[in-house]
Amino acid sequence: MTMKRIGVLTSGGDAPGMNAAVRAVVRTALSCGMECIGIRRGWQGLINADFVKLDSSSVGHILSRGGTILYTARSDDFMTEKGRERAVMTCKMLGLDGIVAIGGDGTFRGALELSRLGIPVVGIPATIDNDVGCTNYTIGFDSACNTAIDCIDKLRDTMQSHERCSVVEVMGRNAGFLALYVGIAVGATAVLIPEQEFDIQKNVIERIQASRLAGNTHFMIVVAEGAGSAVEIGKQIKEAIGIEPRVTVLGHIQRGGSPSARDREIATRMGYYAVKAFAEGHGNSIIATKEGDIVDLPIEEALAMKKHLQMERYKIMEAMQLGSQISSRD
Repeated sequence: MTMKRIGVLTSGGDAPGMNAAVRAVVRTALSCGMECIGIRRGWQGLINADFVKLDSSSVGHILSRGGTILYTARSDDFMTEKGRERAVMTCKMLGLDGIVAIGGDGTFRGALELSRLGIPVVGIPATIDNDVGCTNYTIGFDSACNTAIDCIDKLRDTMQSHERCSVVEVMGRNAGFLALYVGIAVGATAVLIPEQEFDIQKNVIERIQASRLAGNTHFMIVVAEGAGSAVEIGKQIKEAIGIEPRVTVLGHIQRGGSPSARDREIATRMGYYAVKAFAEGHGNSIIATKEGDIVDLPIEEALAMKKHLQMERYKIMEAMQLGSQISSRD
């Protein structure tokens, strides 16, 4: 089947680099002789026929912009059979031969359902959580890490000035990729992630005490949102050793801002390969990274894959913490 017109949408939580992916999809499609229609507000927009025709100029100057020009939303209607039928009718009304869906696991499960109704879909993984099982990397992760690191570096300045403990909660949903990466990068006293069971006394209190005995007067605890509440961790620290931590929940600030060079480059490559997959008849797939290469995987196979945190990074972090205490005592 020759693709003449495709749609592109962004769904679920926004991530820096989504605009770069949209831009790449549009311009690659045009270079392949295809028209491109932007579906606004994700799957809900497909149900409601909320669309805009995209050309080269309409995606100009969006490479550096955060968020998504197509807006994004979650759709309860699309979870119903009636909602999906309406989405298929929109595709037929617009003459769409396929759709590029940019988002995370929820987006791809919606894509799978639509593909089963005869609309080819290619997915591009974009989520700051980096928790999509089939790919080493998701668009937005690097930018979110850089934002969190910048915020924590600024917090450290004031923590050093007042000799305080800071407890910072970062996003990541039920995964610790973001927290662990950031924790290593900022030299955290302790990092709490959902993939690793922790004991507050051993993994937090005793590390603060050891750090203090080594001569340090400020402490940085990074907590993944899936591991627990930073507020509760702060209360437990105060009860155990009497210091009153300053708690900061970074929240949605991690989703915003201009995408990093890495996210712009990978988003562009993924957008290019998504359209090429359609051109080569590889619909119903997800674009993924594997050992630095871009690959496309059958959507059902991709959704069945699981992703595990590289615990080697956790061991590296612990070694850095122990090494800093020993060198300080020496």
